[in-house]
This record gives sequence, structure tokens and C-alpha cells, in this order.
Amino acid sequence: MTGRRRTRSSSPSRPSRPLRATLLAAGALAVCASIAVGCGVVPGVTGGSGGDSITVMTWAPEETAATNKPGMPAMAQAYARWVNSRGGINGRELRVLTCNDHNDSVDAAKCARRAAREDVVAVVGSYSQHGSSFLSPLQGAGIPYIGGYGLTDDEFKSPFSYPVNGGQPALLAGLGEELGETCGPVVLVRPDTIAGDELPVLIGAGLERKRHAPAVDIRAAEDSTEYSAQVSQALARASSDPAKRGCVVSALGDRTAAFMDSFRHHRDDYPKVRTASVLGSVDQTVIDATGGPSGPYENAYVTSWYPASSDARWNAMKTVIREQAFDDNRINPSDAGVQTTWIAYNVLHRALEALGDGEVSARTVRRKLDDGLEVTTGRLTPTLSWRFGDLLAAVDFPRLINADVTVQVVRQGRLASARRGFVNVSKTLESAASNSL
Repeated sequence: MTGRRRTRSSSPSRPSRPLRATLLAAGALAVCASIAVGCGVVPGVTGGSGGDSITVMTWAPEETAATNKPGMPAMAQAYARWVNSRGGINGRELRVLTCNDHNDSVDAAKCARRAAREDVVAVVGSYSQHGSSFLSPLQGAGIPYIGGYGLTDDEFKSPFSYPVNGGQPALLAGLGEELGETCGPVVLVRPDTIAGDELPVLIGAGLERKRHAPAVDIRAAEDSTEYSAQVSQALARASSDPAKRGCVVSALGDRTAAFMDSFRHHRDDYPKVRTASVLGSVDQTVIDATGGPSGPYENAYVTSWYPASSDARWNAMKTVIREQAFDDNRINPSDAGVQTTWIAYNVLHRALEALGDGEVSARTVRRKLDDGLEVTTGRLTPTLSWRFGDLLAAVDFPRLINADVTVQVVRQGRLASARRGFVNVSKTLESAASNSL
């Protein structure tokens, strides 16, 4: 987790109307037959939307000194290529604009203002730690923000935000619950940022629910490359109780790998401790790169919003990646950002389908979502809906609709489910909100 610091294809020529209708019907059938993403009749769009394409935007930081998520815009582009190869949506090409927010509040606002200038109907499946910077321009332009990564509270407060997961709050709350049952002393290593300041409260709410003492809070610079001091302090505090093995939680986003490299070099100087993290800081590629079964993540707990990447429910996404982005090494199917983008674009697809022959615009997409549209995601999440009655009673997170997480564990170097099904952490989030008042 990180926090705030102190290319497009051209539209093909269109066939004649009778032939185009035949091709679109065949394409829709092919979609339903091969990959289940909420299929139905894909009608044409009229009523003021104009043009031959539907324009959306996806943004994420790339090539920065902190957390990077290049797989998210790459997944968005692959999804658009897949949709367009099957006739588009409502007979129109899906046009994806991408933007690099550079982990910078000014650039995040620039991305949002560009979205307004380009008249996008939604910003979809994106990552930014600067919610207060980008949401204001989006709200001013009436543009919905569908399926953000959930890094900041702003994404769970703005009426223009439509989150598909519980964000970092749910992951930390779920991890706290799990560690509260299995660990001795718990130590949290997290960024020394405004967003990072929220993490002790969230993991603490989960620990408290299991009658466990609060986590020891150790802060590190967001763009640090060396963690020897934090590792030594974490190992000493986590191993302070000889009666029960402690746990070290690293929630440093892309910097988690650097932290764990230092951890590997120091851990033999202390009694054994267990490690834990959240998906987004750790994924299968990180585990592989740090030694697999012999690495520091073996037996580590990892919370995610979704099933393990080896689960068959991800086969549809993997098929699209294989068909449209086989040689694009930016897209890692086990990355939580890529997975979130996939789910967010399924929400968009369903909303556009549901508009039927009506106008397609930011206003109509937002209205369709507000009016109770229900989106199934192949059991990757619960059914998603953003009606008032679907919102959770968490004061700090009024737009949160999905408080389910999965608990995974690293066994023989592979992420696997530690518990069957989802764990709902809505009560813990409500408790965290109360404690922050």
C-alpha cells in the first residue's frame, strides 16, 4: 500500500446495416458461448451520444519510484480489443484512453481534467492514491469512477464512485481478524504517508475483534530502498513473546519486495516469526522471485478481495489475455490491479448493455448504476449493486458495498485458499469507523 507524499485503435470501416446486424448478432452469440461476462442482446445506441465509439479512460502510475500498476491500463486495452473484435458494445467500438498519474496529485488531477475534455462516459478500473485530487474534477464533469483500486477514503465517500471491492480497508481488517486468531505480537510496517496513517486503525479493528493487542506500528519512507532498521525493529518486537510466534505484516506496495529482501538477510538473527501481507503488496510473481518455498513468504497469510489466481473463475479473464495480450508482460493475471480492472470493465459492459437504445453518456451510465443495476461477476465477487439499500453502515465508507475478502496462505511457494469462500468484514469496518471518530 502506498499513500500521499508529505494509445488507441482506429475504427474499422463499417459494413452495410443488414450485414452489420448479422455480424453483431453472431458476435454476441460467440461472446456468450465462449466467455460468460453478462451476455445479452447488444442493441444500437441513439439519442444524443453520437459518433462511432464509446470513450472511457483508465489510469495508473507507471515508471515511478513508488508503486506502479502498468498492468491495469494494459488490461483495459486488452479488454477493449477483445470487445471490439466481437462487434463492440451496442454496435460501437470501445475506445480506451490511458493516463499516467505518476503517483502525483497534480498529474492525477490532470488525468481527470483530460477525461472531462475527452468527454469520457466513465473512468474505469483505475489506480491512484490521490482521490481528493481526481474526484473533484470528475464530479464537476459528472463522470462516474467505476472500480477504483480503493486506496483512499475518498473512493468510498464520493457519490460518483462505484467501488467493486472493499479497498485497502477490507484487506487490512480481514488480515487483522486472521492474525488475531493465530499470532503472538503483531508488527505492521507501512508507508509514512497520510493514507498509511489509516492502516494501524484498520488492522487494529480486526485484531480487537479477536481480543488481540494492537499492532506495533513501524513507519518507513514511501520511496525507501533500504529497510534494515525497520526489519531489525520488526523482528525484535514480533519475537518478544517466547510463548507464541509473532507476525510481521508488510504493507508497502511495490516496496514490500525490498523490505522482504532485507528481512531474509536478518531473520536468522532472531527467533522465527511468521509474515503476512495484502494482495497488491504480494502476489505470486513476488513469491516466486523471492525463493518460492524457501523464501520469506512461505506460510505467510495474504488477504485478497478475490479468489486465488489459480481458481477456475479467472479462466474468462485469462482467455482474453491470451487472445489479446499474450506477449504483453505488463499484464500479470495474479495482480490485484489487473483483476480489479477486469471486474470494473465487466460492470461497465453490463451498464452499457442495460442502456439499450438510449443515450450513452456519463450521465446515463451514472443513472443506470444508481437505479439499482445488479452486476454478477462469475462469483469473483458478490452481486454488485449501488442502491442506497446496498451500502454498508460504515460511517467512514458510505459507498462501500462489498466487504468480502478471501484469506490465502503460501504453501509450497504457491498462494492457496486458507479458508473456504469469502469472509465478510463489514462489522469490523464499522468498528474501525467508530474508533476513528
